[in-house]
Amino acid sequence: MTNDPHEPALHRCACPDCAREPSGSTAQQHRLVNRLVARADECTRRLLVGFLAQQHGRGGITLFHLVTGLDRDTIARGQSELRRPLDLPPGRVRRPGAGRKRAEAKFPGC
Repeated sequence: MTNDPHEPALHRCACPDCAREPSGSTAQQHRLVNRLVARADECTRRLLVGFLAQQHGRGGITLFHLVTGLDRDTIARGQSELRRPLDLPPGRVRRPGAGRKRAEAKFPGC
């Protein structure tokens, strides 16, 4: 891992394979997945990990929860979003009105 402040922090995989063999091929694949996840926006992150868990089959959500640190509900939501058509306007990550309130709305007069 680099000390570049612009490089996103990578999650350390908690799966049994990586704990048993931290320099093995499975651990290398999990580090690559985490490198992709760290650089993705929240929507792409859900879809990517949901897709990987779906491809893995039974136990995929639990495995990728351990690999990426994402919540199981987030991964399941990514899987369900893969089954639906994209309903966001182009260039948007969230639906209009979603997310945190603007600081100006939370603290008027600042």
